[in-house]
Amino acid sequence: MTLNRLFITFGGSGLAPKAPGTVGSFTALIVGIALLQIIPMQTFFMITLLITVIGIFEINKYEKITNTHDDKSIVIDEVSGMWIALMFAIATAETISYDYAYEIAIITSFGAFRLFDIWKPSIIGTIDRKVKGGIGVMGDDIVAGIAGGMLSVILLKIFNIIL
Repeated sequence: MTLNRLFITFGGSGLAPKAPGTVGSFTALIVGIALLQIIPMQTFFMITLLITVIGIFEINKYEKITNTHDDKSIVIDEVSGMWIALMFAIATAETISYDYAYEIAIITSFGAFRLFDIWKPSIIGTIDRKVKGGIGVMGDDIVAGIAGGMLSVILLKIFNIIL
């Protein structure tokens, strides 16, 4: 496996025979949680930004070589989107006083990101359908990550009122 393929499949998680996007997102969630245990949120943000930019270029290279677009095994876009949603949720959980806020943030960020990534409402679907190359592959997941993160924030705030 080439380094490019290893990167865009996020260590091979995108090669799962069923639901590679969900497997890649879940793998990203686990790695993201682990990273946030050892590095500050600002560093995690910078890593996410770096992976996103590199992902665009590496996807462009892969698509040029294979003459494909948005191959199902490419999950580096899910990594970017999942980590964006996770950052929103964890940052909010740190401001909330109820028990299990961190755990709820993890669950809501994963669920909300997958919801928007699969459903592809509004601009997410437009980007997915109309924007080509690495920007298109990464773009819909970036916006799905932002939307998923915002939904997580709303849910965490509602739970804060209820609990």
